[in-house]
Amino acid sequence: MKWVVLMLAGILAMPLWAQDVQSDLAQIQQRWAEIQYQLPEAEKEKAFEVLASEAEAFVGRYPDKAEPLIWRGIVLSTYAGAKGGLGALRLVKEARASLEAALEIDPEALEGSAYTSLGSLYYQVPGWPLGFGDDDKARRYLQKSLAINPEGIDANYFFGDFLLDQGQPQRARVYLEKVLSAPARPGREVADAGRRAEAKVRLSKL
Repeated sequence: MKWVVLMLAGILAMPLWAQDVQSDLAQIQQRWAEIQYQLPEAEKEKAFEVLASEAEAFVGRYPDKAEPLIWRGIVLSTYAGAKGGLGALRLVKEARASLEAALEIDPEALEGSAYTSLGSLYYQVPGWPLGFGDDDKARRYLQKSLAINPEGIDANYFFGDFLLDQGQPQRARVYLEKVLSAPARPGREVADAGRRAEAKVRLSKL
């Protein structure tokens, strides 16, 4: 019972605004995972459009916090992936701006997730003249995310995927295998299962 008492004491000591941020964040994260990993492909674009509006409102409620900006960036980037075409470029530019704004507030928020997401954007978005893709920037951002969170499931997944994209399958294997043994994230079970499944698919092709 001692750990329960300590946990409750910690929650009660937390400022109300912090509890609200965490509650709103958990809802965005859970819905994102459901859309990304459980909805049929044909339904994702519309669902992400709705979630993008919710993420925008989340930022509006806590404009001085990095976490809402990070998740606005994540939602917009995955919405862009579901949407495709030229309309997606506007969304990824908005996602980049949101993630950069988060870095200005707190680079280490959510264990460096802004670096992870920016890195993934830079290697997946087309380069000039269509987009802002840049493999050198991708590498720098992804390495920064790993420096902050070396065991993180997303940090390892995206660096492994980046290395695959760069034609370095043996180096990629090291990071993708770490995804399978990465620590579980409480409340992120759907996202963790989905990410591990993606890593297994990539490993099966090596």
